[in-house]
Amino acid sequence: MTGNAAHRPDRAGLTARTLRLHTLAARALPGWGSIRGRVAVVLAVPTCLLLALTGLGVADRAGDWSAARETGDQVAVLLRAQDLVRELQRERGLTNGLLGGARQYRDDVAAQRKRTDDARSELRAMLSEESADDAKSTAAAVQDALLSLATLTTTRSDVDDGTASRSRTLAFYTEAVTALLDVPSAPARTASATDRRVTDGTGALQSLGRATEAVALERGSLNGVFAAGRFRTGEYLDFTELRATRLAALRQYAELAAPEQKSALDRVFKTDAARRVSAYEKRAEGGADRSALDVDPARWWTAMTTLVDDLHDVQRQVGDDVRTHAADSGSAATRQLVGFVALGGLILAVATALALFSARSITRPLGALADEADAVAGSRLPAAVRRIQEAEPDDEITRKAVDEPQRPGSAREITRLATALANVERTATDLAGEQAVLRRNSTESLASLGRRNQALLGRQLGLITTLESQELDPDALAELFELDHLATRMRRNAESLLVLAGEESPPRAWPGTVAVSEVVQSAVAEVEQYQRVRTVEVEGGRIRGHAVAEVSHLLAELIENALVFSPPLNPVEIYGWRDGTEYCLAVVDRGIGMTEENLTRSNARLSGREPFLIAPTRFLGHYVVGTLAARLGAHVELRPTEGSGITAYVALPAALLQEPRQQPAAAHVPG
Repeated sequence: MTGNAAHRPDRAGLTARTLRLHTLAARALPGWGSIRGRVAVVLAVPTCLLLALTGLGVADRAGDWSAARETGDQVAVLLRAQDLVRELQRERGLTNGLLGGARQYRDDVAAQRKRTDDARSELRAMLSEESADDAKSTAAAVQDALLSLATLTTTRSDVDDGTASRSRTLAFYTEAVTALLDVPSAPARTASATDRRVTDGTGALQSLGRATEAVALERGSLNGVFAAGRFRTGEYLDFTELRATRLAALRQYAELAAPEQKSALDRVFKTDAARRVSAYEKRAEGGADRSALDVDPARWWTAMTTLVDDLHDVQRQVGDDVRTHAADSGSAATRQLVGFVALGGLILAVATALALFSARSITRPLGALADEADAVAGSRLPAAVRRIQEAEPDDEITRKAVDEPQRPGSAREITRLATALANVERTATDLAGEQAVLRRNSTESLASLGRRNQALLGRQLGLITTLESQELDPDALAELFELDHLATRMRRNAESLLVLAGEESPPRAWPGTVAVSEVVQSAVAEVEQYQRVRTVEVEGGRIRGHAVAEVSHLLAELIENALVFSPPLNPVEIYGWRDGTEYCLAVVDRGIGMTEENLTRSNARLSGREPFLIAPTRFLGHYVVGTLAARLGAHVELRPTEGSGITAYVALPAALLQEPRQQPAAAHVPG
């Protein structure tokens, strides 16, 4: 006994399970495989680009804010350095006058040295609070410039001892002042990070510092000249170079300064002190030939100091303007920075909202359509088919109308999909109805043909029996017996047709009970190669008359399968025994056997677990056995035979058997 049918699970159930698993996976892991993920990806690309552009704006504004803050700090350091420059310039001028012979400056020099030291201490205190990690920062540059004052104490001692040279001392102070004035006012990025006025103001501050240094250096230089009474070798040339340096710095200042800053400087040079300084300078020009100069050094110092102080005041005003504009630039950069950050947040929020709304507007209608498709496949269509199948033969088959689902507010594509789904449901319902009608008509036709064949075969068997009783020729009688056997097999096939069609066979019941051995003999008589069948051992037992025909039919199908799938020379053996309240029968063949997979499928067919519509026609006998076993309440199972082959086990329930102690009522089972 064997079978080769492929095992196929229920298609509708598999499709529904696959769809549910796919839906759960898509919800758990949204990606390109889901609509929600695709919408998110489509919106994520332009959103990322917008956020990148916004990020560039944020970085630029952050740079502006940082540059404005650094500019303010640097200007504060420069102004503090200018205070030290101012004191060094005064100390330089007084010291030069002292070395020129003006002994009245001795007390002024001592007081000025203290002010210089105080200014240097204040500058160092400020620098200690600034971050000088960057070697290009203004604070680091000022720190380096202060190294030029490392020998200030030694220079002062030489001045006090009278061993200092006036030219070397003047050069020492000038180098220190120049080092402080040459400190870069701001990093290169400040020019592009803040507004133009901050950049120009910083340049104007440097230019004014150089001009002030030229004026202060002229003050100290001429202070010594006036104290000595004449120019020494090279001093007049230094005087003219200082005036040229001052004029060049003032021209550069005029190009960079704002109008109010220019006006402030113009007012300085229109004061009485500035006019006195100009008069003293003209008198100094007259001493170019090293002639005697009669100028009171104290008056020159006082007028020049007033001018230098006024220039320092303008410097501080310019520095304050730069700091104010830098602070304004920082505030503007802060506002823009906040605006860019808010814009980025708004873009992200809008993109997220659009993604959620777009995905929701698509996935919700599609989810509803998927639910409807599940309902169609899982309940509505099967219910329509079941209703059609359960209809009475005389009832007219009507198909329930399918309402097209309405999707208010849905996109045209979703509406078209809903319409297509409704059309599919209509078509599927129509096809299911047509198939059900066709199946019912086919079943009824087969059942009608089976009944007709069964009636004709019954008449034929009766006629053959009559002829057998009248025939005396042994050869003719043998042929009649063979014809009787063929008709019996044909009757079994007709009954199998009725069984597959779900129809009850015309009753062939016997009163009382029939011995199991006789039922087995009746089954053997309905197969083709009955000569190969051996009844090895069958224990006593009796089957109730109403079940005899179906038990015999069931055994005949199993015996014929065993004969077909076993070698022609090998016999098929039959065993029977009681097992408690049940009676068991075994049909044993020594054929090629079956694989484990085919054996499982065959047992599924014998138990009714596999649908009839998916099996090949060569396994129809399995379905006949399964249907008969279900009617009888019997259990049929195929198992491997020891050695080779297959054994079919049949367990008949107690309801079909006579109690062992009851007296049997004999009944004859016709062949």
